[in-house]
Amino acid sequence: MRLDLTTLNLVLAIEQTRSITKGAAREHLALAAASKRVSDLEARLGVQLFERRARGVEPTEACRALVRHIRSLHASLHALESEVVEFARGIKGHLRIAANSGAIAECLPADLAAFLQAHPQIRISLEDMTSAEAQAAVADGRADVGIFTPPVLDNRVQHWSYRPARLAVLVPEDHPLADRSAVTFSDLLDYDLIGLHAGASAQELMREQALARGRTLNARLQVRGFDAIAQLVEAGLGVAVLPEVPAERFSRVFKVRLLQLNEPWAARDYCLGVARQERQPAVLQRFVESLCPQSKVDQTAPPRRDPSDNQDLQNRKPA
Repeated sequence: MRLDLTTLNLVLAIEQTRSITKGAAREHLALAAASKRVSDLEARLGVQLFERRARGVEPTEACRALVRHIRSLHASLHALESEVVEFARGIKGHLRIAANSGAIAECLPADLAAFLQAHPQIRISLEDMTSAEAQAAVADGRADVGIFTPPVLDNRVQHWSYRPARLAVLVPEDHPLADRSAVTFSDLLDYDLIGLHAGASAQELMREQALARGRTLNARLQVRGFDAIAQLVEAGLGVAVLPEVPAERFSRVFKVRLLQLNEPWAARDYCLGVARQERQPAVLQRFVESLCPQSKVDQTAPPRRDPSDNQDLQNRKPA
């Protein structure tokens, strides 16, 4: 089904003005032509978009759903125009990066700064997502690069090890655990835990570890942003598990104590992922090789032969 932008803009105008006449005038269309466009679109979609009333029209639920997509399309078109115009200003490439909060707080900023200093004509857009969201964005083409923690959930994503990381613990200065240098996760389960929003990799990992111990995670407060977590810990509202680098930084700013987390899963890696394709765009390949030098070796390595290929060759031999 092909939908033209003029008709979609007309639907949006009618929905906003609640009038086919005013909508047609706003889009510089004759009333008869506008009415026919709406009728044809309703016939093609198989739904009624507007309920005709004495004082105008009222959008149906189907129309409201369509309008949401039209607005999203407008946003994408605006981004497309902005990005293309940048080439006239000397910008030679644009990278869309989706990264989880830990990578943004720990290691990514310095690497982005170094890359942009070496490649000033490349523009970078960065969006904070959960690890699962970042992988999905890469797989679906909404992001060029994803920075996330394992596991890798989508085989459409090719990935490399980016940076090692470690989780640590923050507790209030007057907390019963504050005089220790290290704790286990079981030590924390007796207290309220302050964490990131649902879906964050560390939060899901802690939930799994609690269940494995037959315990319930007392996730009293869930917020967005490590600084908010540190402030809530300082206020005595609970303890927190978060990446070691920002945790150490917060221990120097807020009245909290930094403790080591003695658990095997506290050590983890950040991965860099891109969509699987035979040849990556030059800008993307340059970025990947900058952050993951080992990727250059991976990309030049010969493809691994499927065992079934040998069988096919044998079958082709003359008897």
